[in-house]
Amino acid sequence: MSRIVVTGGLGFIGSHFVNYINENTDHEVLIVDKITYAASRENIKKPTPQLIKDICDVVAEDLGDYDYIVHFAAESHVDNSIKDGMPFVKTNVEGTFNLIEVARKNPNLKKFLHISTDEVYGDMDDPLIINKSATEEYQLKPSSYYSATKTSSDLLVMSAGRTYNFPYLITRTCNNYGENQHKEKFVPKIIHSIKNGLEVPVYGDGKQIREWIHADDNAAAIYKLLMSDKIQEVYNIGTGEHYQNIDILKIISDYLKKEVNFKYVDDRLGHDRKYSINCLKFKKEFGNIQTVNFQEWLIKNL
Repeated sequence: MSRIVVTGGLGFIGSHFVNYINENTDHEVLIVDKITYAASRENIKKPTPQLIKDICDVVAEDLGDYDYIVHFAAESHVDNSIKDGMPFVKTNVEGTFNLIEVARKNPNLKKFLHISTDEVYGDMDDPLIINKSATEEYQLKPSSYYSATKTSSDLLVMSAGRTYNFPYLITRTCNNYGENQHKEKFVPKIIHSIKNGLEVPVYGDGKQIREWIHADDNAAAIYKLLMSDKIQEVYNIGTGEHYQNIDILKIISDYLKKEVNFKYVDDRLGHDRKYSINCLKFKKEFGNIQTVNFQEWLIKNL
């Protein structure tokens, strides 16, 4: 039995991972979370030890003995990063650096698994791009302070691997959806707005394309990587299930049998038109990723 430290374990994706570990394995888990507005103790289904602390302030003695760190903790809302990028630099860059330094002091560390995003690859709708789906070797071209700080944290992790032989893995995943997602995020915000007759702002023409994965499928893929013998590698985690933002509004509206009241607004600054990741590397080594279909999940949960 191993002990796993999960940063951001009270947040959306992190809590799905903690619940997956608690329900399917006998590993011990320590959650590290400072409990921002996007986190909740109610996201965890089974009592789990928790260290309530900012990852920037964590020291080795806080964590005790452990085998793995799975690092979810991050500021992640792009709009918020446009308004004020400093919290993103603090948590995503400085916080990740501190965790690397803490983990390097653990002689028994088996793996540091860093959770990243497909946004580090930038806009895949660029007319100069021939292959419209990013592999793990694709150039990093972030468009926002959020994606730039995630890119920076990726590079910090990779540089520790190069310099100190640090046993890392990095996952880059597409948009997650599922239970307990914060109401500021796209899918729950659309559902809430349509149910309550609220106006939905649509950036630009609404034809931005995103790829979607249920957080449980992401959690299962992350666990497979954690328990594997792979180190110092990057893996994309996605489904190939793409939708335009405007189409998701129409789909939810149809399922709810309610008209959607939406208004086109000025596009987000630096808004990427399309994200798409190639996940053949993961699938060849570990098998299929997706078990939950986006529209089927909507039908069951609206």
